[in-house]
Amino acid sequence: MAKVGIMIEGQEGLTWERWRAICHDTDTLGFDSLRRSDHLISLMDAPERDCIECWASLALAAEWTKRIQFGPMVSPMTFRHPAILGKMAAAVDVLSGGRLLLGVGAGWNANEHRMFGIPFLTEKQRFDLLEQGIRIMRETWTKSNPKPVHNPMPLLIGGKGQKRTLPLVAREAAEWNLSRLDELMYLESRKVLEASCRAIRRDPHSIRHSVMTSYLIGRTRSELRERAAQVSHVVRALHGKTPDEVIEDRRRAWFVGTPDEIAEKMRHHAGIGVDLFMLQHFLLDDSDALKLLAERVIPAVA
Repeated sequence: MAKVGIMIEGQEGLTWERWRAICHDTDTLGFDSLRRSDHLISLMDAPERDCIECWASLALAAEWTKRIQFGPMVSPMTFRHPAILGKMAAAVDVLSGGRLLLGVGAGWNANEHRMFGIPFLTEKQRFDLLEQGIRIMRETWTKSNPKPVHNPMPLLIGGKGQKRTLPLVAREAAEWNLSRLDELMYLESRKVLEASCRAIRRDPHSIRHSVMTSYLIGRTRSELRERAAQVSHVVRALHGKTPDEVIEDRRRAWFVGTPDEIAEKMRHHAGIGVDLFMLQHFLLDDSDALKLLAERVIPAVA
């Protein structure tokens, strides 16, 4: 049994109107989770694209949804002082009735740090800051009000680093995310994560496993090619490719095909331990694709 969620790359053209529609669709169609990235500018060399601020949008998601879990995937600890991030997260969590999953990370994109004057520390310093920041946020939740509905708030941490990331997941996270659909990488990383859990006497099954990738869905080959043509204009790596080239290029890395083909591939990955598939939804106005996932894929993998 696996769940399906939607991941929005908020720096690639997300507007307030689009965010409202996506919140409504994902909440009412039955998706398990809604996540969005926390970046400041397009990562696909398209600086003209809208990029609405992450935490303002999460506060609105708390109001614009009623049942779905939501949160950032992930907020870099370099962007905000951890005590302030902790206060913001607690406020949004209370506003939503306890539906926020707080994704945090060390930060990785050097260009946006430079562009906006945010210090970009060494990798070691950034991971030190992440670990210290988690401790400070937890302290903040004990010292000030309102407190998160679930105190301490559940955290999401992503990555595959064996020395620091996976041991940190074992110590601190309610959910671990791997940002690639790669069976071998998942199995190798899971082995390290389970060993890290056993070393601190934590039940490995207490951590939810999610995988982030994208998807191309179509009832027919013609519909699939139409979406492939659209996504080639959004995703930088696909610029200039024909629809058929996009389909073949993405078939291994994404979920590509009819609803039945996508569900079959999801069931395979669920069989090796993946609990949740977070699907990057690049075609922000394509509500029909969301409905097709909800009607045909979600029931087939549940």
